[in-house]
Amino acid sequence: MAAARVLRGGCCCHRRLLSSAAGSRPTAERGERQDSAGLGFSPPAHSRNDWIGPPDKHSNLRPVIFYVPPEESPLERRLREARQEAQAFDQRFWARHNRAFRQEKEEFIYSRLKAKGLEMRDETGQKATLNAEEMADFYKDFLSKNFRKHMQYNRDWYKRNFTITFLMGQVALARALRWLRWKKKNVGN
Repeated sequence: MAAARVLRGGCCCHRRLLSSAAGSRPTAERGERQDSAGLGFSPPAHSRNDWIGPPDKHSNLRPVIFYVPPEESPLERRLREARQEAQAFDQRFWARHNRAFRQEKEEFIYSRLKAKGLEMRDETGQKATLNAEEMADFYKDFLSKNFRKHMQYNRDWYKRNFTITFLMGQVALARALRWLRWKKKNVGN
């Protein structure tokens, strides 16, 4: 499996990269990199590895720019596209989930402070907070309310990752057989 390089810094606007996995844009051609426009980083053209970027500010996930080998087989392409689709699925889910979490958390804090007769900011301008016990109520309620979403996400995640693992096994077997055929052919010469 190709090693991944971690990039630092840069902007993380993933919509263009991740939407390609959903079919709205064509994926990279053989021997090319998928489009990294909008991500704020781009691997060098000579790199033969997947590249991992900085965390997205909405989902907290790191985007991956997948290397597309010039001689990519149809099976290897299926594996890469399954990985891209899984990345896009995770990106969408966690961006929506984190946005809902932040919004509901702010609403919870505002309602609790209002019930206590307090403002969002104290007299020094500092943002008012709730204690850990009060926040524990919010976390418990949020997790309970989103239990079905998390269960469905976990089911989908396992399905996608079992598919990816199965495809990785097929690719490894195909590569091993290709290598054995090459070795047999070259040993005989």
